[in-house]
Amino acid sequence: MKRVLTAVLALFVALFLLVPAERAKGAAAVPARPGQLAFPPLEYRPPNPADYRVQLKAGPVAYLVPDRELPLVNLTILVRTGDYLEPAGKEGVAGVTGNLLTRGGTKSMTAEALEEKLAFLAAQLNSAVSDTQGTVSLNLLSKDLDEGLGILREALTQPRFQDDKLALLKQQMLQQMQQRNDDSAEIEAREVNHLGYGESFWANHAPTAKSVESIDRTDVEAFHRRWFVPGNFVIAINGDFDRAAMIGKLEKLFAAWPFKGETPPPIPTETEMTKPGVYLVNKDVNQGRVSILLPGIMRDDPDYFPAAIMNDILGGGGFTSRLVNRIRTDEGLAYHAGSSLPGGTYYAPPMRALFQTKSRTVPYAVGIVFEEMKRIAAEPVSDEELDGTITGLIERFPRAFATKAQIAGTFAQDEFTGRYAKDPGYWKNHRAKIRAVTKADVQRAARRLLKPEQVRVLIIGQKDEILRGHPDHPERLIDFAGGNLMDWPLRDPLTMQQMAQPKPIEDSAK
Repeated sequence: MKRVLTAVLALFVALFLLVPAERAKGAAAVPARPGQLAFPPLEYRPPNPADYRVQLKAGPVAYLVPDRELPLVNLTILVRTGDYLEPAGKEGVAGVTGNLLTRGGTKSMTAEALEEKLAFLAAQLNSAVSDTQGTVSLNLLSKDLDEGLGILREALTQPRFQDDKLALLKQQMLQQMQQRNDDSAEIEAREVNHLGYGESFWANHAPTAKSVESIDRTDVEAFHRRWFVPGNFVIAINGDFDRAAMIGKLEKLFAAWPFKGETPPPIPTETEMTKPGVYLVNKDVNQGRVSILLPGIMRDDPDYFPAAIMNDILGGGGFTSRLVNRIRTDEGLAYHAGSSLPGGTYYAPPMRALFQTKSRTVPYAVGIVFEEMKRIAAEPVSDEELDGTITGLIERFPRAFATKAQIAGTFAQDEFTGRYAKDPGYWKNHRAKIRAVTKADVQRAARRLLKPEQVRVLIIGQKDEILRGHPDHPERLIDFAGGNLMDWPLRDPLTMQQMAQPKPIEDSAK
């Protein structure tokens, strides 16, 4: 017994002496600051699109990603169609077709019967047409897949476009038009497109009361039969299925199409930005809403990755970006500020810096954006900014493929937009291109893109207050206008024509 007690006591003493030593060792391993934490390199290999790609005999390319985790199947059809294919005077017909394709009934089912059938199956069948793409999607239990595909086939080949549903949709569209000038955010989005692409660009040919009222079922049927054919489809499908069996089901789904359709022409790309200057839309709102526009860049441009990193440091990186730190943190002028530089697929969207602030501080905040644009072009970014941005982009990269639906959807979009054909190893090489960007590359991209003489400033807010500026700051809008400070009128919500002629604002200091 004495020996046992002696052994227990010795063990206790050893543990007592060991704990402080281990604590000291652990404390020494913990860095003083979070930024000093060190992690092993992230090892991640993105999926290979070729492993999922299937060229169907019926015409479409499909990306199949099996996933047995849940008894569900998600199928999305990307359609080569869009607003750019609308006949003149029929603006809105693409959106009407996309809406009613899966909501207006089929040959064998009224719209109401179709809705009830889908509800009984706990399935979702949706469709839409946007500016450059149509989408048809089906989500349902895998046990109901054959029945769901039958419904999908009928919706695609024999839609009813029910008259009362068409009439109701047109009425809703006309009612929504009446509200086009109610929300300053909607006005901003609309006028960004007009300034960024030009008044005559096809994407600015919005539906009007006249064009919507002229749309009838014949127009919708004609638009559908021209573009909704298998040769214009790209498929993304993930879920609970066997790959070989699913290929057979898809071949059957798209076989023996009852109408021929057409191959759409290329998407028009002839944009022309409005003349540089400041464009002020008078709107009685609490804050001025500001977008600062510059010519953008295509996603396959050699400078795209340096430009994307430059934008992240300037304003796209959230709370770590310069615009947020200056406009929000340092000056307290806005809750949100930032910038975006989406790489263009068919044409280059404008680069955009944006914020909202009190009317009288609008000129001052615009001045800060100009300062930061000039600074990032004149001076190399810091090592900390570059390393932080590159590390963040690389470590967030796996999120693009976090789910089976994302894998299928990403690869289908690449197929649809031509990226896969042009650069099949894009995702494999993505992080290497990011890592290769240097401070000199970022500065070169900034000097190329951030030219003050090319800036278009769009402001929606209280005109008189904004023009007055702030008594504590000397900036005025004329300082950024390059001699072109314009009163930019609102548009008639039913015709989309400006309700007055744009005119110069002569005295911005009043």
